[in-house]
Amino acid sequence: MDALKVAVSPCPNDTFIFGAWVLGYVPDAPDARFFWHDVEELNQAAGRGEYDVVKVSAVRGLDLEGYEILDAGAAFGRGAGPKLVALPGTAKQPKRVAVPGLMTTALALLRGALGPEFEAVPVVYDKIVDEVLSGRVDAGLLIHETALVPQRYGLELRMDMGAWWDEQGAGPLPLGVICGKKSLGKEALAEVERTIRASLDAAREDRERVWPLIHSLARELDDATLCAHVDAYVDDMSRSMGQAGRDALQRLGAMARGKAA
Repeated sequence: MDALKVAVSPCPNDTFIFGAWVLGYVPDAPDARFFWHDVEELNQAAGRGEYDVVKVSAVRGLDLEGYEILDAGAAFGRGAGPKLVALPGTAKQPKRVAVPGLMTTALALLRGALGPEFEAVPVVYDKIVDEVLSGRVDAGLLIHETALVPQRYGLELRMDMGAWWDEQGAGPLPLGVICGKKSLGKEALAEVERTIRASLDAAREDRERVWPLIHSLARELDDATLCAHVDAYVDDMSRSMGQAGRDALQRLGAMARGKAA
């Protein structure tokens, strides 16, 4: 069998979960080639069927044909999520918002919270801060580790989408999921899930073994921020989302369909 083509994002939670597999610390792992892309690039690539295993936004995973959402490797937030930020003193109701992609969970949540009365401007996630600081947009929707430190850039937190989701009483917030091609077959997909769990377990047992990889791909480089991000989005539901995760995905899908981007 050819090596699996596995594509994930460079955010700390993905590199933490997959790092031991990438670095060869998981015994008997399937042979794989790894690719690192921005989340919206991954969403688009999955639509073209470019990868055997791919991380996508949770709302995107619900709509993909030819893939199934795996039980392992997902990112759920509990009271934490994408952050809407702006320069202090600017209008409270933004008209133009830089977002990390038009297929992202982040945008679906913001549409759910604010409705359609703003223009979503797609920007690669690590350029959103620059767009807000330049004044080209009224606000920005931050994801990944930079969402934890908007004050570092002189930005003001306007809304935490994880807190908003909690207020809806909707349980854990599905942000990103791992999808595998159905054509691989049930046995191969089960092996991928086993490997993801083993990789996560290895990182939990010895965080230092994957930390250099996390640093090499992260935007924010201080250990405190990286640790906070991993702790916020990697938990037992990353190992197995279970029925609680699948139910949360269905609630997210219903919200997204009711508030189309």
